[in-house]
Amino acid sequence: MEIIDAIILGIIQGLTEFLPVSSSGHLELGKAILGADSLPEESLLFTVVLHFATALSTIIVFRKDVIDIFKGLFQFKWNEETQFSLKIIISMIPAALVGFFLEDFLEVFFDGAIIIVGIMLLITGFLLYLADLAKTTDKGVSYRSAFVIGMAQAVAILPGISRSGATISAAVLLGVDKSKSARFSFLMVVPLIFGKMAKDLLSGDVNFVGDQAIAMGAGFVAAFIAGLAACTWMIKLVRQSKLSYFAIYCVIVGLIAIAWSIWG
Repeated sequence: MEIIDAIILGIIQGLTEFLPVSSSGHLELGKAILGADSLPEESLLFTVVLHFATALSTIIVFRKDVIDIFKGLFQFKWNEETQFSLKIIISMIPAALVGFFLEDFLEVFFDGAIIIVGIMLLITGFLLYLADLAKTTDKGVSYRSAFVIGMAQAVAILPGISRSGATISAAVLLGVDKSKSARFSFLMVVPLIFGKMAKDLLSGDVNFVGDQAIAMGAGFVAAFIAGLAACTWMIKLVRQSKLSYFAIYCVIVGLIAIAWSIWG
């Protein structure tokens, strides 16, 4: 893997993990364009590295919230922090079940199926459009809405369905305040990212290639910096009800991906 390719893919991951345009879909498109999928083991390790970078950027931006979550878990008191921690755990259940039982089935969608990415991007655009039309409220995340948002996150495992787009849209359509929706969306994915990383590393399928260390490091730094910027920017955009811009973007890229798959 070339350093330039690693930096480009790192920036794509960092930006699209938080912007509602599907990080997995854009990584598949990026790999297809750059031809960076020739070594499966290296590709898997690089994906782990990029996900660690974006998880770390989330922790930095929401460091106060992360500390509160841990306090809630270990204080053993039924306070606001404990309840929020429980909602995060509830939201993780659907995606964890899908990842555990359907991982082999889902792998087929990550094998250069660009037309599927395109169709899913169209669906993401439609969800974002609906969310942008929702009325502004001050409602928080309930236990029921936490589970429904978690179901949206499970569906977003498919490449082309934006995780942040699906979860924020689901929360907003359930009547949750837009800022609270973005905050919950970004925090709920951190435990799953670390869980997936641990699973991949313990599986034995990830092999470290020594001469790729510099490229991996460059990709990590690019994803981390892009993630910090995108996470902060996205919170402001959701609050200002500007999801329709991303809806248009997803539709355009989705149509291009479909056309690329058919005629490219």
